[in-house]
Amino acid sequence: MTAATPLMVVDGAGVVVRWSHRAREIWLRSDSEAVGRTALAMVTPDTGPSAGGDSGHGTKPGSGPLVIHDVDGNPVDLRVRVMPLSDGAIAWGVFEAGDDDAPLHDTPTAVFDILHANTHEAFFVLDPALRVLSVNEAACALTGVTADKALDRPVAEVCRPARPEEFEDVLRGVLTEGTSVSDRAVELAPVDGSSRERFVNVSAFPLGNARGVVVSMTEVTEALRSRRRLEALGSVRERVGRSLDVVTTCQELVDALVPGFADIAVVEVVDAVVRGEDPPLSPLGREIPLRRAAFRIEGPSHRAQAHPVGDVRAVPSPTPYSQVLSDLRPRTVTLDSGTPWLDADPERARAIRASGARVLLTAPLTLRGAVLGLLSLYRVRQHDAFDENDLAIAEELAAHTALSLDNARRYTREHTIAAALQRHLLPPEPPSQTAVEFAPLHIPADAGAGTWYDAFGLPGARTALVIGEVSGSGIDAATAMGQIRTVIHTLAALDLDPDELLARLNDAVVRLAHERESLPASDPLHQQPLRAGCVYAIHDPLQETCVMASAGHPAPVVAHPGGVVHIPQIPTGPLLGSRDGPPFATASVPVRDGSVLGLRTTSFPVPEAPDGDRAKDALSVALTRLDRPLGDVRDEVLYRLRDTTGHHDVLLLLARTRAFPPDRVATWSLDFVPTAPATARHHTQELLRGWRVDEETAFATELIVSELVTNALRYGAPPIRLRLIKDGTITCEVSDAGGAAPRLRHARTADEGGRGLFICAQMSHNWGIRYSAPGKTIWTEQMLP
Repeated sequence: MTAATPLMVVDGAGVVVRWSHRAREIWLRSDSEAVGRTALAMVTPDTGPSAGGDSGHGTKPGSGPLVIHDVDGNPVDLRVRVMPLSDGAIAWGVFEAGDDDAPLHDTPTAVFDILHANTHEAFFVLDPALRVLSVNEAACALTGVTADKALDRPVAEVCRPARPEEFEDVLRGVLTEGTSVSDRAVELAPVDGSSRERFVNVSAFPLGNARGVVVSMTEVTEALRSRRRLEALGSVRERVGRSLDVVTTCQELVDALVPGFADIAVVEVVDAVVRGEDPPLSPLGREIPLRRAAFRIEGPSHRAQAHPVGDVRAVPSPTPYSQVLSDLRPRTVTLDSGTPWLDADPERARAIRASGARVLLTAPLTLRGAVLGLLSLYRVRQHDAFDENDLAIAEELAAHTALSLDNARRYTREHTIAAALQRHLLPPEPPSQTAVEFAPLHIPADAGAGTWYDAFGLPGARTALVIGEVSGSGIDAATAMGQIRTVIHTLAALDLDPDELLARLNDAVVRLAHERESLPASDPLHQQPLRAGCVYAIHDPLQETCVMASAGHPAPVVAHPGGVVHIPQIPTGPLLGSRDGPPFATASVPVRDGSVLGLRTTSFPVPEAPDGDRAKDALSVALTRLDRPLGDVRDEVLYRLRDTTGHHDVLLLLARTRAFPPDRVATWSLDFVPTAPATARHHTQELLRGWRVDEETAFATELIVSELVTNALRYGAPPIRLRLIKDGTITCEVSDAGGAAPRLRHARTADEGGRGLFICAQMSHNWGIRYSAPGKTIWTEQMLP
């Protein structure tokens, strides 16, 4: 009587998918040891004389009796029969046969025939010498060898692996060690005159007591090529486009494609695109140069490059490269010694021969009909040709890269415009004043343009020093910087103290920020808050002080001639553009003759030493030696900087103070009496004669002094002080203790007074009022011829 439950269930591929309790008892194998293995691993063909013939070599494949062994290789006395199972899938049940079932020799034959005829895998049964005992139809189709020609031949001759020794070593290991090998990729030689390489997944299982090996092969050539194409596409999508630099994007592309998809990759870009200019429309003119932006090869590259990276030249014509740039259609080209177009490009022909490249795939990098560049891929393996699917993937790769290149080009263009705008807004080199010498250092960043510095003269031989940076980058940051810089110059003309100037500047930035917030929600600037940091300082050489205030910006570094370097503690106010926060405050720092102030942006690398000693950073070390030109100090700071890469510019303004010549300034205290104007005119006349000032300027200065002193007597309070300064201009200052604010009036014809300030304004180049704790100072400036 036959059992109703099969010992095992075998699927259409000949693999055990179900293992019964009875099978575990017979074969002495657990479920994990049996399920998933081919059923041929459980049986061994009998190769003795009884199988037919002297050696069994002439038997029909699969027709010999089968001997069943347990896990230790011992024969099992068992009769089985095989029946198809009607469960909706191709499956066969192996049942234990009873006395009334078919004879023994019929059942193994049926099992072997089923395993050979109902599988998509190629099966080879090998003897201990790795000669073929049996093959199925799939194996014949895979190798291109008929069954009668495959029998009794070494399996390496039948399958023709690319590395036969390595292939046979694996099978011998299975035979001697008794361990299985699963899904090992093996390359096979082409068949039927094909030039394409082939790959199979090989699994090998030992037969008991080293009696042979069962080998199954599944062709995975197209699967591997598809996986290679998909991996290349995924790698390009993941890696290309992370940078907004044209050349870096090209390097990302070749790194993503070599060595997986190609053996050599070259990217050439229209030279104008590297500079951020608009790409030309197709067809590309023969005279338009391309820059070799990236190159990569799997192996030595010194002889495989036609031109070095960075080389700029037009593409020779006629060649596949020029044709691709003309019709914008990718193509594959076989490379051999008889390729005619190589004569048009000797350098590239030499590189192709040196690299051993056998096939070329070239595709245009194009976007909306404009040509950005050219992608060239080479393979050197003999049977590894590009096919139509590779061509389609190359088009996708090129399209993705072209879009990334265009994004990088647009960014480069915007950055170039922003850098040019910043360059024109900044002073090219601050003019050195009588009492101050300047040396700026500017290291632009890839995403900067919002930093600025400034230095300009103020009345009374004073100098204003400014440094700051605007949040954001690009053209918007440069534009905001220009607006803020203009406001600073306007407020500085009012002769305000640093804290008051920053307060009014903050009001202006708040209004600019409100304008941003009022933009449509679709405008990118709507989401970018406007903030800026700034330090504004005024150096007074006559008082030997520097009064400064900060709006969320680092304080300047101060170096004294004795080698002492320190950072003064100044109150830090809120960032410009803040609606809330503490008021701005000033700090006065004494600066002697020969001191150096270093104003820097927040991106300037000033690392803290572990012990808190700032003398070890680049700026402080350079500032310890001030007995040399200021330009040399600046250069040493630059050479000592290690990491200047960042999203904002690195900016440093060095200012060395100098003593103001004492013979070019004079001060008098005037009595609060009606004769004070006459006394002031007398002092002025004598001083200007000693300064050798021309008569016209001297007459105007005497008149201005007389009017200002008269106003101080009439509207001010004692004491009155007169000071004259000769710098680039003649500065006249009259101070008193009165708190009344003078006002420029336009007197009528019959009025006897009210023309004093009007006369001063007409006779001078500039004039203004400066308030202080003791009172006020009215000043005028006259240009010297």
